[in-house]
Amino acid sequence: MQQVKSGDKIKIHYHGTLSDSTVFDSSLQREPLEFEVGSGMVIPGFDIGVMNMVVGDKKTIHIPFMEAYGPSAPEMIMDFPRSQFPQDLQPEVGMQLQMNSQEGQQFPVVIVDVSEEFVKLDGNHPLAGKDLTFDLELVEIL
Repeated sequence: MQQVKSGDKIKIHYHGTLSDSTVFDSSLQREPLEFEVGSGMVIPGFDIGVMNMVVGDKKTIHIPFMEAYGPSAPEMIMDFPRSQFPQDLQPEVGMQLQMNSQEGQQFPVVIVDVSEEFVKLDGNHPLAGKDLTFDLELVEIL
């Protein structure tokens, strides 16, 4: 049977959870994920985890945060003056917003704290600093 190797295009179902069993993503209710192994389309630990699987294989992989989205960077957490928010926007913890970098590129942030003077924004990827677990099922090698 053909085993997955770097450069193969594959279709795979996955179910991703955090260490506390919280589900963060799953393909089980939609089409399987299709990608080229080793091309950088997925996080490094996922690429490594699918290697040598054969069609029909099911397995669970654990990906430490350094092989996923990396550590949470303290410099990506910033206090933003509440006075600079639009008056009709009521900032709340958990709210997602878009900000512009100095180069004009947009990036997502999440409100993590609100005080009278400042709104604390976190620009880290939501899964940064988290170890991930994936249940995998290889559907097809294209």
